Amino acid sequence: MRYLVWALRLIVFIAVLMFALKNTEPVGVTFYGTWAVQSVPLIVVMLSTFVLGTVFGLLLTVPASIRRRRENVRLKKDLERIQAAVNPQGAVPLSPDALVPLSPI
Repeated sequence: MRYLVWALRLIVFIAVLMFALKNTEPVGVTFYGTWAVQSVPLIVVMLSTFVLGTVFGLLLTVPASIRRRRENVRLKKDLERIQAAVNPQGAVPLSPDALVPLSPI
């Protein structure tokens, strides 16, 4: 699955790059009001927009990633607490198969 995602990313990037390479005419870019830049190659505008969109998309995933990481730490602490309660100090630790045997397939 990981390779499929990277292949799709590569295909999208190549498609955007090829589209940008075909559109190299200079254009004027106007930013909010009177501030403008003239004679910027369209390829620069398109690729910078693509990169900025990718960066903003990744930044939107940061809060969820932080929440998942915190939840993971909390669950590991709970697991350690439960294992300490089940296996007191000095006792031989039990394997998960001993507690819940695997069912036949």
